[in-house]
Parts: sequence; C-alpha cells; structure tokens
Amino acid sequence: MNTVKVIGFDADDTLWENGSYFREAETAFCALLSKYMPEPELIQELFRIEMNNMKWYGYGAMAYTLSLIETSIHVSRGQVPASVIGEILELGRSLLSAPIKLFPGVNEVLPILYEKYRLIVVTKGDLLDQERKLEKSGLLPFFHHIEVVSEKCESNYLHLTEVLDIQPHEFLMVGNSLKSDVLPVLAIGGKAVHVPYEIVWQHESAEKPVTPYIELASLADLPGILLKGTI
Repeated sequence: MNTVKVIGFDADDTLWENGSYFREAETAFCALLSKYMPEPELIQELFRIEMNNMKWYGYGAMAYTLSLIETSIHVSRGQVPASVIGEILELGRSLLSAPIKLFPGVNEVLPILYEKYRLIVVTKGDLLDQERKLEKSGLLPFFHHIEVVSEKCESNYLHLTEVLDIQPHEFLMVGNSLKSDVLPVLAIGGKAVHVPYEIVWQHESAEKPVTPYIELASLADLPGILLKGTI
C-alpha cells in the first residue's frame, strides 16, 4: 500500500542539467594549468583540495571556484599569473549563470504529482545559487518546501520529517545520487527512487544498497510506479 505523503526531489542533475557544466569548467581549468601539471594528476589534486575545503565552503559553484583558485596556486607554487586567476573567476561565473535545462519529463510529472502529494526540494549547495536556479526553472509553484542542507545525512533527513510532521516511511526521496539521495533515506526508514545521471562525481560514488529501492531511467516513469503502489 502506498503510504507516501511527501516526495522530496534533489535539484542538480535530477530536475535539471548541472554536472556537464562542471565537467566543461574542469576541462577549461586543466587547459589553463596544463604547463604546471598533466590533466589526470591535476584533476586528482583538485579533488583532494575540494575535499579538504568541504568543511569550510560546502558544495556549489562558489565553493568549487575557490578550490579551483587554491589548486592553481598550489600546483604552480604561487606562480600562476593574475590573468589566469581572472579566467578561473570567469569559469565560476559561467557556472552561476548557466542556463537551466530541465530533464525530459519534469514539466509533465510535477503537475501530476502535485495533485496528490506534497512536493519539496532537498538539495545541497549555496543557498543563493539554488534559489536562483529554482526561480529560473519555473518550477517553484509546485513545491511546498525548499530545504538547502550542508549535507544529506540521516540526521538532516530525520529533522526534515519532523519539520514536515510526517513519519519517515511517509517520505520518498528522488535523486541521482545513491550516497546522498538513497542510502541515508533508506537508513531512517524512508523510501527512495534513484534516477541515475551519466556523470557521477567522485565524491558521490557509492555501492548499491541491500535495502530495496526503485531505480528509474527517467522521471517520466515515476507517476506510473506510484500508481502501482510498488513503493
């Protein structure tokens, strides 16, 4: 029996394109720093610095830009020209101003689900940037609540269910990350739908859980799954 009352949606790479923009910025960054370090090693060094900075900056385009700048200074031993720093800042601005490209099915699915469920957004990243994306997406009218968290962990999901005045088993999370959108929700007794995205950030890689969950090729399939009561 379908007991779901609230459906949470991840934003980046679930409702709209995001990872491809970061991949393009990373490629451009590697080209700018090619004289200091080969691309494979540079990507790993950037990742190391991103992970070290996570506790200070969190997620999002601005945090990523700061890590790009720090990486450029580190690998060049302080010799990176100001002009290159300027180009890195432009890469960051390009991420913040990137167009919102909704995934297929989003515009059709949300109105259907809105009629029966409370829909919310649960996302990581910079608050201002995520609010800007939601505004540009045109999807805000469908969401009852917006939650921007520093980390998608069990305690934050439990707190969210308390705020929404529901039990964990009445909450369904939909997202592209097993680590952030599936595993912690299953751990608190909630339900989860995984909609994989072709680009998986190294930090978000995780093994598939043993606890049952649904995996869909497209958000367009979600209403049918809910109608069958298989979640």
